[in-house]
Amino acid sequence: MKQLTAASLGDFFAGGCAFLSANKEQVNALNVFPVPDGDTGTNMSLTMHSAIKDIAGKATATQVMASVSMGALMGARGNSGVILSQLFRGFAQGVGQKETLNAQDFAEALAKGVALAYKSVMKPVEGTVLTVGRMMSEAVTEKAQSCDDILEVLSYGIAKGEEALANTPNQLPVLKKAGVVDAGGQGLICIFTGGLKNLRGDTDLVLEPVSMKKETVKTDFSAQAQSSGDIKYGYCTEVLLKGRRLNPDQVRAYLSTLDGDSLLVVGDENVVKMHFHTNNPGALLSYVAQFGSMHDIKIDNMREQHHHLQDLEEIVQKEDLQPSENIAAQEEQKLANCGVVAVVSGDGLAQIFTDLGAGAIINGGQTMNPSTEDLVKAIESLPAKEVIILPNNSNIILTAKQAKLLTEKKVEVVECKFITQGLAAMLTFLQESSAAENMELMKDSFQGVKSGEITYAVRASSYDGFQIHENDILGLQEGQIKVVGEDIDTTMLDLLQNMVSDTDSLISVFYGKDYEEEKTTQLVEKLEARYPDLDIEIHYGGQPLYYLLVSVE
Repeated sequence: MKQLTAASLGDFFAGGCAFLSANKEQVNALNVFPVPDGDTGTNMSLTMHSAIKDIAGKATATQVMASVSMGALMGARGNSGVILSQLFRGFAQGVGQKETLNAQDFAEALAKGVALAYKSVMKPVEGTVLTVGRMMSEAVTEKAQSCDDILEVLSYGIAKGEEALANTPNQLPVLKKAGVVDAGGQGLICIFTGGLKNLRGDTDLVLEPVSMKKETVKTDFSAQAQSSGDIKYGYCTEVLLKGRRLNPDQVRAYLSTLDGDSLLVVGDENVVKMHFHTNNPGALLSYVAQFGSMHDIKIDNMREQHHHLQDLEEIVQKEDLQPSENIAAQEEQKLANCGVVAVVSGDGLAQIFTDLGAGAIINGGQTMNPSTEDLVKAIESLPAKEVIILPNNSNIILTAKQAKLLTEKKVEVVECKFITQGLAAMLTFLQESSAAENMELMKDSFQGVKSGEITYAVRASSYDGFQIHENDILGLQEGQIKVVGEDIDTTMLDLLQNMVSDTDSLISVFYGKDYEEEKTTQLVEKLEARYPDLDIEIHYGGQPLYYLLVSVE
């Protein structure tokens, strides 16, 4: 094969998605931590499904990569998904305006992809997916200088990538201790292996989309944010524009002159995605229709969604106003200066965050990392001029930072890695202050908070001197396994022995949906007996899979 056409390039990515989906549990099993989490294989697989969802029917390699890049960008989940999306984004830049790719074109594009992936990480670490990608890229570049067969070049690159993957335990001691290779690197090998298999016509690949069998990430808004008075513009309008020589900056500049808010315009010269809150969706559609074909048009009446139509009709009848006049009357209420988007798992914790002033709750976290698009939609739908994102999980911080770049709003990401840190941050939130001011207050607020978690081992593992068996009870402090036991309460008490110091005054416990409520009284009694001089608080969190969350301060 001397050339990758649009169709064969699409086959490459479709095959990569299929093979990774088929092997995602094996990739998940490589994760060093045996805890229930948004695992690497699942996150990369979900990102790949988003990357390929619109590649059918593309005429050039440029168009294929524009679709793959945009899909991965918006669908990226977890750190591994964000790195993968940046690799594809750089690859698309390397493809440029080419209609087809030869072996050297592919090598140059992959090199640009790897370079951008490295730049996406503040402190790149060798022995990870970055290393595997770089070694594959160097091998593909070397081979393409003497061979024009793309299949042979890919095969050589994968072989060198597998060598790099096998060496990752020698680069990262934590992998060596656990006896595994890097999960992200294995995921990338799966993608390239599946792509090569599909180009060779491997009939064993299942190319139909595979259900991830995970809970859907949803965004819920507080009662404050749902009131009709807060909805200044009634129609949430989304459209995907496809064409040639499109200019996203020109589209964004014009739409910003229209009456509306929550404007999002992202894309390139072939595909532009728009999101806009307005009272006149037709103005947007009429303008963009001149540049190309419109797809995935979605117009939602937000007032109707929030069950305020009857109130609206009563006001219209009483005041004898035309609907447009009534809408104008409803637009007087000002936006809040700053709002909060929090990623939270558990109905009890979601209610606590809402009560503390969070305007949007994304249902996700340890067991399901939200996508970039989930976060962007939450940001844009929040009735606030500026926004704070509380990821509440280290695996969501990169995604949050990527979402920040895709919105016109001023957004700050507070890098809280645990729910308990996010709760401490919410106690300092001031709606009237700027996002930057809130971020500084929030960062300071959780510096003295010690965070613990009680969960169970999803697989047997060897970690940091612990021989862990499946279903063992695990006690984690600041994300590190400190206690392995057989009983939840005993493990909790042993964990607190490591966490509590003489200067602490408060222990806060949040019990999950798998922890029996009747046991909370006994747990409090045990804690009070052990720590008579400390205040003990216990709250319903409702989080799945993590029996108890605890903060000490």
